[in-house]
Amino acid sequence: MYKLNKDILYLIFQELRNDKETLISSLTVNKNWCETIIPILWKNPWKYLERKELLLNVIISHLSDESRNNLSSQEINILTKYQKPFFNYISLCRHLNFNELIELIKTICKDDSVILIVEKEITYLFINKDTRFTHLYIPYQFNYQIQLIPGAKYCFSELEFLSCNTCINDDILFGLTELCKPIKELELIIGEDNNNYRIIKLVESSKKLFNVSLLTKGYLKTDEQFCKILEKSLIKHADTIQNFKMIKQPTTKILSSFNNLVTLELGDNAIEIMTWNYLEKVSLPSLQILKARGIPIKSLTSLIETTNRNLIEVNIDCVLHKEVDNERIIQIIYKNCPNLEYLKLVVRNCNILEFKNLLTNCQYLNGLYIIVDNTIFWSDSDQIFNWDYLFEILVSSSPTNLFKFKFHFFEAPKSESLKLFLDNWKGKSSMLLQTIQDSNWGVYNGLKYYEIVGEYITQGIVKKYHHHNHYLDESYNFEDFEWVQENS
Repeated sequence: MYKLNKDILYLIFQELRNDKETLISSLTVNKNWCETIIPILWKNPWKYLERKELLLNVIISHLSDESRNNLSSQEINILTKYQKPFFNYISLCRHLNFNELIELIKTICKDDSVILIVEKEITYLFINKDTRFTHLYIPYQFNYQIQLIPGAKYCFSELEFLSCNTCINDDILFGLTELCKPIKELELIIGEDNNNYRIIKLVESSKKLFNVSLLTKGYLKTDEQFCKILEKSLIKHADTIQNFKMIKQPTTKILSSFNNLVTLELGDNAIEIMTWNYLEKVSLPSLQILKARGIPIKSLTSLIETTNRNLIEVNIDCVLHKEVDNERIIQIIYKNCPNLEYLKLVVRNCNILEFKNLLTNCQYLNGLYIIVDNTIFWSDSDQIFNWDYLFEILVSSSPTNLFKFKFHFFEAPKSESLKLFLDNWKGKSSMLLQTIQDSNWGVYNGLKYYEIVGEYITQGIVKKYHHHNHYLDESYNFEDFEWVQENS
């Protein structure tokens, strides 16, 4: 490993790009390793952000003498210790995230006038002829016409991704429209009002949009007229858009236009009631990944039936599963998704046997996220859930490829049930196991499971284990848990 050339090292560390701890611990091995890892970490430094003051100190250390003098002349002293950095970290950055950058500045500057001055200096630091950004994040009420900064045209010549608020002002939007013609990915945060209709020009000027996300803040109502015009502008990119995310239900028949759609992500919560009836008439024959939060089961079953058996991931969350709905969605999945590799779904006590049919018919399944609805607050919930029967079905009927399990519950299974499940799993693929609890009842189970699973890790039955209690926001780990199939 010490003698591998940089090209091979880069390929290895690139595979570990989401494993922050391994990358950071490898920095001190030798100079070659350090020089290979630093560009990977600094491609998107905001992704690894934990200690804000350290990142800000590194950024500030790049300021030129002219900038330092300018700040000092205004009695702004933000750099207590100055040490010239070993690398030009700024030039390695490919994600320019003004949302995070401005929040960083606010950690050391409290006065609004000072914040604006420091923002300007650091903005000019990032936008220069030595840096090329692929991703740009513009916050709400952003006030810098970055297209006028020397080197901006070169800086953003390879831009692929833009995230911005639709309430952006005209001057900023005009500059972005010119800079963002090459983007392939667009994320728009839609406001309740004051949306800038000229953003349609930015959408239409993009040459090829592959990924689009239409987001909203919280439970705000959206401007339906604006959304209608925006959706119609996106329909013009229907031939190229492959991945689409939408929080609110559409105001037009936009989804029907996306015949080449591969990934669809809909909704965000189950609190805000929306019918999504329009989905019952949508056909997406090329769809491979479906993620839904708070979408009625009836609409989802209709949609899945049109996917031409191409789905490899189904992720359904935050929606009430009545017994009949739960049975229906399980049946629809195993009848229409023979190539399924990952599934997140509620399993009701009365439908465990039907779930067995799903395991039997979906032979490519390798990841399973089961939500057990045994909360005491809902009258239609399975307050007494037959964990032993579920575990028995998983042991007897799981496809050969299945080795990743997440169990999300309110009332935890008994330790004896978990032990029996793991005992019977012996001889199968070593599993990645995660348990997620949503209450303070039986909190001890987190530690108890931790002790139980340890012996099964020693035996090789379990490869890694992680327990998380949402209610207390506490986690217990055996090694680093790497399975992150979906954002949950």
